[in-house]
Amino acid sequence: MTSQNQNLVQNHPWSADCGDGNYRNPVLYADYSDPDVVRVGDDYWMTASSFSHVPGLPILHSRDLVNWTLVNHALPALLPQDHFSQPRHGQGVWAPSIRHHAGKFWIFYPDPDFGIYVITTDDPRRRWSGPHLVKAGKGLIDPCPLWDDDGQVYLIHGWAKSRSGINNLLTLHKLSSDATHVIDEGKVIIDGNKMPGWNTIEGPKLHKRDGWYYVFAPAGGVAEGYQAVFRARDIYGPYEARNVMDRGTTSINGPHQGAWVDTPAGEHWFFHFQELPAYGRVVHMQPMCWRQDGWPVIGEDPDGDGKGQPVLIYRKPELPSQPIAVPATSDGFSRSTLGLQWQWQANPCAEWFSLTEKPGHLRLKCLPRDEAKNFWVVPGILMQKFPAPEFVVTVKLELTAANDGTMAGLMVFGYDYSWLGLRREHGSIKLLKIKCRDAQNGGTEQIIHCSSIVGCGVFLRVRVTAGAVACFEASFDGVTFKNVGEPFQALSSKWVGGKVGLFASTPSNDKPADLADFSQFVVGV
Repeated sequence: MTSQNQNLVQNHPWSADCGDGNYRNPVLYADYSDPDVVRVGDDYWMTASSFSHVPGLPILHSRDLVNWTLVNHALPALLPQDHFSQPRHGQGVWAPSIRHHAGKFWIFYPDPDFGIYVITTDDPRRRWSGPHLVKAGKGLIDPCPLWDDDGQVYLIHGWAKSRSGINNLLTLHKLSSDATHVIDEGKVIIDGNKMPGWNTIEGPKLHKRDGWYYVFAPAGGVAEGYQAVFRARDIYGPYEARNVMDRGTTSINGPHQGAWVDTPAGEHWFFHFQELPAYGRVVHMQPMCWRQDGWPVIGEDPDGDGKGQPVLIYRKPELPSQPIAVPATSDGFSRSTLGLQWQWQANPCAEWFSLTEKPGHLRLKCLPRDEAKNFWVVPGILMQKFPAPEFVVTVKLELTAANDGTMAGLMVFGYDYSWLGLRREHGSIKLLKIKCRDAQNGGTEQIIHCSSIVGCGVFLRVRVTAGAVACFEASFDGVTFKNVGEPFQALSSKWVGGKVGLFASTPSNDKPADLADFSQFVVGV
């Protein structure tokens, strides 16, 4: 790790490693929804839902299960390409699973509007194969494969009622030997509608241990649900059911949906998410043990009833010590490609940006906004996840604009959004703060602040404090910052948390292109 990267990590607003042999939850205080993890040798690999953000299917790596880095995205564009050339909030990549078999990494992921896909690679840090459609259909979600001892490959998945009209049940298919397509009609093996008190069973992960088939699946809904485990001697059932972790006496709402992994030393751990409104679905890690009766317990079980609850601070896994690491956030724009922390609102075009035309800068081409009332439907917004409960983002902006109405800035995005930036009006550059409420339903932007400036450059800053309250500030020397407008309450978006990032737009495309140059994007405390 370079000294510059060490400094960025030291100033990072959240690290799970306590530095004393313990870790704290969340291990990832960022929106890595529906996490799944696989161990291959001494390495752990995680992926997560990415919905309509591009690139999709993040790949994270760790060797101690506590310190994670973002090393790749497995999906550089969403299919169908044309469909996802525009923002499709809440669509795209839902809960995936990652596995390793026959020397290859496999990710099965669902698109609830098109079906279940599979991609593979020999090296998760490098290029993955293009998506192959395993099963077409609407409402197919949360797939997970299992290569059984006799060589048969199975695939389990759930159902999204919004697309299929059914849910609360899990279907099992046989797959072809190369795991590329289903070879039967499928059978429902777990039906929560026939189980009194059970609802919203989804997100299944299929495992085999000591002759038992286990289905780890969340139930009860995202906000207040719990982690269930089902088991049977035959893969088709009948299955017994047990709640193995819920909120208990803790403040961790809805602890469920995730991944069971082991260590070479024989320890067991479970990753799950917790939905926190504007922060998204943050990732927790819980200790896990197997009881003598063959059932797992996740978290701590103070009363010994077999149902665990989440831990907030716990000893780290018995794994080799690793340097403190976090997914990247700050960006000096010194590379020829975008950092892995950045995602677009839709499939991007290469001409939207440049990292080489002005070295050390991200140059965004001011894209035509045309008749759009707000940025909800604009694809060329470059965003990243909230990285912590409290953090500060600072960036320098220089706007080169010949057209009135051209604007660029720093944005906090969700169902409501706000931005601070520059806009050309009547031949001069203005410092502008904008707020938009209910963007998804066509809410219009409101001007909160407008003032003239000298020149065309400004330092922009947003401070996000506890509860995801965002305060915008501006400076013309990079040293003295002043508040601009009142605080803004950040919100989630469709199935995802709030995001922070950059934009540049112009009223139409029938005039010469304007440019916005961003530099020194720094995320800290």
